[in-house]
Amino acid sequence: MERWIGKTALVTGASSGMGESACITLVNHGLKVIGLARRFDRMEKLAIKLERAKGRFYPMKCDVTKESEILEAFKFAETLGGIDILINNAGLFIPNHIIDGPTADFDQVLGVNLRAAAICIRETAQSVKKRKSQGHIINICSILGHNVEIAKGAPMNLYTPTKFALRAMSDVVRHELSVTKADIKLTNLSPGLVKTEMPGNSSYGEKIYEVMPYLLPKDVVDSMIFVLGTPPRVEITELTIQPFNGNLESNNSS
Repeated sequence: MERWIGKTALVTGASSGMGESACITLVNHGLKVIGLARRFDRMEKLAIKLERAKGRFYPMKCDVTKESEILEAFKFAETLGGIDILINNAGLFIPNHIIDGPTADFDQVLGVNLRAAAICIRETAQSVKKRKSQGHIINICSILGHNVEIAKGAPMNLYTPTKFALRAMSDVVRHELSVTKADIKLTNLSPGLVKTEMPGNSSYGEKIYEVMPYLLPKDVVDSMIFVLGTPPRVEITELTIQPFNGNLESNNSS
């Protein structure tokens, strides 16, 4: 991780869960981190907690379904030297079915989970290529982007399809980067169930954590640090992280 000290990372969905944990960890490793989220008040509190950290945290209020707000964040990033690391973490899960769900929900899930990710990838690639620098893009996918049957019967709407699409988009982008000889690695992290606020929007909510083993946000972030710490000759293209099924009590261990 030493080569990233002083570099700039951008994290979407930074106000809670894996995004918040990623911001904390990267700042503590000495990076400048721009956090994007709608809940600016939460990020302000986080910025105060990180005032004495090795790096620095820059919270920015941003609705990633609005391209203009994303572009404003990248414009600010130029004042810090440009984006070197992108953590495409923002995700939206609306618990209803495709066969009777409103189109507005389709648009929201596609906008957050796929369109925003594509815009952030494009802007990061342009920033790194312009400076002839090194970069790393990490897309937070899901095991649901590998196997639909895992959530069979659950009201997933377009969440699962967008995670499949994010993996496909990563393959396309990796090819584009190779053709243009851009020095940018791209990694898909596909975690299983992670204890975050997201399932709280559903009818089963917190109950899912009582009956299923789960990961903690820091478990996924530890994997981020691992892939970012690989030498220049190594690219981790896909990493699947699943909770151990041995014992639910292990969820409470660190």
